[in-house]
Amino acid sequence: MNKNAVRSKKEKKSKKNHVSSRMNVLFFAIFLLFSSLILRLGFVQIVDGETHAREVERTEEVVVNTSIPRGKIFDRNGNIVVDNEPVNAIIYTRTQQDTPEDMVDLAEKLADLITMDTEKLRDRDKQDFWRLLNEDLAQEKITDEEKEDLKGELEEEEYDDEIRDRIRERITEEELNTLDLETLAIYSEMQKGSNLSPQMIKNENVTDEEIAKVDERLDSLPGVNTMVDWKRDYRYEGVFKSALGKVGSIPEEQIDAYLSKGYSRDDRVGTSFLELQYEPILQGQKSKDKTITDKAGNVIDQETIAEGERGNDLVLSIDMELQAEVEEIVEGYLWDLKTGSGSGSRPLLDRAFVVMMDPKTGEVLSMVGKQYVNEENGPEILDYTIGAFTDAYEAGSSVKGATVLSGYQDEIIKVGGSLYDEPIKIAETPEKSSWFYPGESPKMYTDLKALEKSSNGFMFKIAIDMAGATYEREKPIDIPTSAFNKMRNYFGQFGLGVETQIDLPRESIGVQTNDVDRLIPGKLLDLSIGQFDTYTTMQLAQYVSTIANGGYRIAPTIVKEIREPSKDKDTLGPLLQDMKPEVLNKVDNTKEEIDHVKQGFYDVFHGSDGTGSRNFRDKDYVAAGKTGTAEAVIVKDGNVYEVINSSAVGYAPASQPEVAFSVLVPAAYMDEASQSGRDDAGQNIGELVVDKYFELREKRMNEDEAADVEEDAGN
Repeated sequence: MNKNAVRSKKEKKSKKNHVSSRMNVLFFAIFLLFSSLILRLGFVQIVDGETHAREVERTEEVVVNTSIPRGKIFDRNGNIVVDNEPVNAIIYTRTQQDTPEDMVDLAEKLADLITMDTEKLRDRDKQDFWRLLNEDLAQEKITDEEKEDLKGELEEEEYDDEIRDRIRERITEEELNTLDLETLAIYSEMQKGSNLSPQMIKNENVTDEEIAKVDERLDSLPGVNTMVDWKRDYRYEGVFKSALGKVGSIPEEQIDAYLSKGYSRDDRVGTSFLELQYEPILQGQKSKDKTITDKAGNVIDQETIAEGERGNDLVLSIDMELQAEVEEIVEGYLWDLKTGSGSGSRPLLDRAFVVMMDPKTGEVLSMVGKQYVNEENGPEILDYTIGAFTDAYEAGSSVKGATVLSGYQDEIIKVGGSLYDEPIKIAETPEKSSWFYPGESPKMYTDLKALEKSSNGFMFKIAIDMAGATYEREKPIDIPTSAFNKMRNYFGQFGLGVETQIDLPRESIGVQTNDVDRLIPGKLLDLSIGQFDTYTTMQLAQYVSTIANGGYRIAPTIVKEIREPSKDKDTLGPLLQDMKPEVLNKVDNTKEEIDHVKQGFYDVFHGSDGTGSRNFRDKDYVAAGKTGTAEAVIVKDGNVYEVINSSAVGYAPASQPEVAFSVLVPAAYMDEASQSGRDDAGQNIGELVVDKYFELREKRMNEDEAADVEEDAGN
């Protein structure tokens, strides 16, 4: 064996011994680690075992703080319309250990410290509370024999319900009179809440004195606390109020739906109109508290894991300064009609409506409804803004622009065409004619003159031709019921008889009679002049806006923008969403046809025979539009009355419309003899509100110019 081989063998043996030593060190280290781990586990099991067992028995529950304010509401100019006002509140948080008896004791203590409204307590609430306080006496009200009989007849759940019902029926008034109703009112609120969820006991008219009394005794009132809550603060008292809607408790029939969306039972939500429509936007992001309890339900610890944030803000399209002025105009005019000269001839007049909107965007600038009521304390006029889109009436001749444009679409007439206006007498029906007969002789009218003079006969001829019928005086006429649908489909393109799709709930589309027995030939003629189907004031505004903007039917909107909450109390936050105009359809008329009807509307307000010229001819602004009256029937107290509705629609400036308006005054008169002037109610109000619009417009332009001058001077 040579030297190299011997050296190689030695080197291999040395390397083998070195690896063996390293492995021994590694195994020894692992042995030490495992020994340490076993010792640690033994220590945890033996020394801290009981402590960790208690930890395992602890449970966690996430509860929601319900006092987060809603979003604010601003008008289009950034003025606050609805804010949140801080108010004192008293709350109660129920735990798993709280029994009904504990809650009654607590309610009795609170009743000595605060006052409660007891008017809303139901008889059933009183009966159940009496039974809780007098269980032995309650059980004596039903015999053992009765119980045995019922057990044989009913299932267990039905049996329990029947026992409770029989006991309730047998509780006397004298027994109920022994109850402390304030204690009951407090208990009723306390038992509404779920475990560990704060329940509002009182947050209306809580005095500082009541807060002080409760705070002084918190140690003896387990689960009770005081806090700062909120309520809605309406900055413009009474203005636009009904359309804003209300905030309140979740309606009983909707609780499951709201719970599925993450709400709590005692949350306050929008219950009507704007507050309801935009509930998901206005509702705040609720704070979340993690509550840790032991197995018995005792609260061990509580911490806030997410801060709450009030809801997002709405910016309305409404101009509240204009709104307030228009409300004053409508209220004043309605008051004059009811109490001024000739008021005795208007016994059924009790409301009036106005809508003003931007015809290019659909933004509603003002929406007004007023209602006259005669209560025990005397007459007063109430806000009824919602009636502008929930109440529908026959509008009369104001819709004749849609009739003429329908005639163009159906190729009954062409632009500039003429039709013969004559009294129409269908066999066995009353004669129908234009309002100016018998003072004038039958004659041909162009489409423009028919609009200016408000010719009924012209519209009758369109309806007859549209139905494919032939008219001969005193002869029957064959008009199929399909003709009604045809005309309604044309009208619907302008927003008449269909949803305007305003962003508010409960919109009415009006009444469209489909009873075959009522769809007689004469009624199609009535439909053509706005005296058969009914329309809302909002539909009339959308209709005239569609003509004003060149044929685009745009959905009216009350909300202009959605904003994030601002850190500054009275300013707007960052923009979240800008509500873009929504075009619902383009009418099937050419630009020439629409412009021709717009010329007719101009003639109505400026022509020598224009039915609206008395009000609009000599203005600094140039307006166009259409007036109307409709013969209608009202049934009241079992009696049938014939009345006259008054209406007007229009827009201004006529060449570049920036505001459209509609006015509807139902039952303005009992008959034509009671009118102080032809169509005066609708067009008089229309004149006043358009005057006010341009007056405010000029005032603001002057203010802006003055501000610019002042700014330039400062620079």
